[in-house]
Amino acid sequence: MLSVLAPTGSSTIWPHQVRYRQEAQATAQALFDALDDDLQPQVLVLALPYNATSDLPLVLEPAQTDLPLAPFTDAVARGRTKHLLNDHAYEVALLGEGMSQEMLSLRFEARGVRAAVQETLAELDADGLHQHFSSWPVRVGGYLVLTIVRLERKPLKAYPSLRPNRYYTNGRPLASSLVEGALFRFNEECVKSLSEPEPGAGLLFRPRETDELLRAAGKSLLDTPAQALGADPTVAVLFYTINTISSLRYEGGAGVGRLLLARRGHPNLEEVFALTCPTELSDYRAVRKLLEMASADVHLLADGEKVYALGRQVGHYDASREDLFVIHFVTHYTWEFEHAGQVLLRARYGLPMLPRPRLNRARFKRDLKRTFDMINPEKGRRLWDVVIEASKQPKGTLLVITTEALAEADRLKLQCTLIEPVPITPLITQLITAIDGAILLDPEGYCYSIGVILDGKASGHGTSTRGARYNSAVRYVESSPYPCLVVVVSEDGMVDVLTKENLIESRQ
Repeated sequence: MLSVLAPTGSSTIWPHQVRYRQEAQATAQALFDALDDDLQPQVLVLALPYNATSDLPLVLEPAQTDLPLAPFTDAVARGRTKHLLNDHAYEVALLGEGMSQEMLSLRFEARGVRAAVQETLAELDADGLHQHFSSWPVRVGGYLVLTIVRLERKPLKAYPSLRPNRYYTNGRPLASSLVEGALFRFNEECVKSLSEPEPGAGLLFRPRETDELLRAAGKSLLDTPAQALGADPTVAVLFYTINTISSLRYEGGAGVGRLLLARRGHPNLEEVFALTCPTELSDYRAVRKLLEMASADVHLLADGEKVYALGRQVGHYDASREDLFVIHFVTHYTWEFEHAGQVLLRARYGLPMLPRPRLNRARFKRDLKRTFDMINPEKGRRLWDVVIEASKQPKGTLLVITTEALAEADRLKLQCTLIEPVPITPLITQLITAIDGAILLDPEGYCYSIGVILDGKASGHGTSTRGARYNSAVRYVESSPYPCLVVVVSEDGMVDVLTKENLIESRQ
């Protein structure tokens, strides 16, 4: 019976092993930081000897991790037992045609081993601060190699999700949340890279862009409601369909309103009037035109493939049914995916993101301390109250906090309105953010000018997916010779806090 563990320090199984884990770590870091940098991903590589009689050691890289190896000693044997005990008739019927018995058996064996490893990880994670997720195993030499991602449990549990363990008709898992979708896409990249003739080389020389992985994760999540409503996800492609509709204008106006996804006759839907000929969701311009009729109370009704009526939601919806979903078109090219009043995904300019709080007080406090060495809690509270009030401005605004606010007000006096220095309050904030331009104040909370048109040298670090307000703030922060912090409130409700440190970290 195999009981040999790897010696201290990593054992080399294949040539690209070390660099593979490093590149997988970089890919995971960029991907999950884009969702929430509090997730703090760590990538581990676990190698299990394929043959129980082998004297090969178990290997875990990096060896310094606090994850114990011993509980995985019999993972392969347990996985094979699961494979033999499970009834695969359904999968065989779906996947068996054109697939050899050997390939089918290897697929089921891999599924069993992955399940055994994930069970062990769940036991080790019980009541812990982290949660581990395993990829499918890939045969490399005499080993089955699995890539494991560790995420922080607290931020992970902060986001809502749908019911887990749903599957495509081909047996692949559907995502119940955007984070899970990202995990699926990351694991697919790892498996693909390890399955190449030179295992791991794919991540080294052909890494996937973070935005590409995020869009794939968004697609995986939006496939879940399509499947739940009986639509074919590969035909509905809801993520791309909704993105396209949200990008269209009608007579110059942005699309605003809600699209309710549910089967016709759902007990919690009331039709105001029906369409004689339902409109395909893929007829993007027609759906965008119909959206003009939506109001705060009346919405478009669709079954995942066609818009069939305008109507409203009525009665008490039993969230456990998971058969009524909401697409909220917030503004131009910005929309949200909701279920039972909870936002599971927010997309801006085609890029999905988690529905993070508009502002994080702890993060704002950290940024104040890093930028201005501010340790006075009362000053921090005053500035926080001002930022909260500014975030309520429906047209968007900019708050510029800089140590040289007086000098900057004088320098920019031809492109702003100077005011007598005044301690800013939430009431004053409400008044002065009603006009275009930035608000200039110092870390003490004194305001010196309003309606400021910011300048700054273009650095090439802006983004075409954000508006002029955000990009001008980036230019100003990067060009300023003084410590500064800029709060960007966008028209769609997004709030960004920009500092030199934040901008540098976001590009790493």
